Amino acid sequence: MPPSSRDGLRLALLYAAVFAGIGVAMPFLPLWLAGLGLGPELIGALVALPILVRIVATAPLVGLIDRGVPPRTLMVAGSLGLAATYALMPASAPLGWPALAGLIVVNAVAGAALVPCLDYQSLAAVRRDARLDYARIRLGGSLGFLAASLLGGWLLGFVGTGGIPNFLAGLELASACGAALLLHRARAAVPASRAPGRVPLPLALWLAIAAGAAIQASHAAVYAFGSIHWGLIGLSPAETGIAWGVGVVAEIGFFAAVGRIGWLRDAPFRLLGLGAAAALLRWGGLLAASGLPALVLPLQALHGLTFGATQLGAMAALSRLAPEGGRGAAQGTYAACAALASASATLASGAAYRAGGGPLAFALMLPMAGLGLVLTVAAARAARR
Repeated sequence: MPPSSRDGLRLALLYAAVFAGIGVAMPFLPLWLAGLGLGPELIGALVALPILVRIVATAPLVGLIDRGVPPRTLMVAGSLGLAATYALMPASAPLGWPALAGLIVVNAVAGAALVPCLDYQSLAAVRRDARLDYARIRLGGSLGFLAASLLGGWLLGFVGTGGIPNFLAGLELASACGAALLLHRARAAVPASRAPGRVPLPLALWLAIAAGAAIQASHAAVYAFGSIHWGLIGLSPAETGIAWGVGVVAEIGFFAAVGRIGWLRDAPFRLLGLGAAAALLRWGGLLAASGLPALVLPLQALHGLTFGATQLGAMAALSRLAPEGGRGAAQGTYAACAALASASATLASGAAYRAGGGPLAFALMLPMAGLGLVLTVAAARAARR
């Protein structure tokens, strides 16, 4: 296997390890909180805490790369911090929710830089060797998320919700070992010279960052209320599960195929525009699906574009437009902006859902996707100038 293939495989395996933890924590950690007897309002607040922390912590942490801190160091430290905090959660629960909330904040800080650091490392590898394909590397994360979600649900039937934190701690220890071994062998990219101060980002990149954040945030309504709404319009729990599975499979398929599509490969604004257009179609279709539940499954297949094309477009824009000495800050800025936009959209969709149910919540996502499309056009024009 040539060196470039080995580097791509190592990074893909590390994506799988990192997203395995996310694939268990996202669907199952709220079940553990519910098993403690906490009320829904408190659970909602505790689940929202990590999003708020990422808004504040991500950019400064990832910006340390521009000051000479290797991404490998940040990832190992972050994974070990996640493992420790997950392991301590069962002991902190009897002390009351404030102690648990404090531990969740520390947990969120530890994990804030993991995915942006891995994206930074992968984009650096692709710039070094054009034979590598970021989409194929990132495919490992989607597969890891899917596999861990399925395995976590299966294990839950044997050990119950009480074993979730310890399972997560084990996954994060594996992620720390993977970062220590795989990134070392993949020649971790460290800037040749340390930047004396913050390097300004070009206008085109700021616009692309805002576009990607807006399009990704337009998923808020379906992430928060999709399952609830689909049950109300007639989908069974099994059909709802299939709907989510269709979205993940479509995402995986797009990551696997996009490298063969010449006009999309390394075309940030085309990818972002495709993601925005698909989002307009998807959320508009879900409005119609309120009376036609059979539309839900084909509309979920658009997740490959609304998430996948947007993710690849944002990463391509960062790789092409971020200045040397400011790539770490740019990566962290995008992650923080995406978290802020998603948190705001989630709160807005919650208010819309209370006021008008699923149709109003999905309708609220249409202008966000439209804003993403307008920002994409503006970014492309600024880049040409």
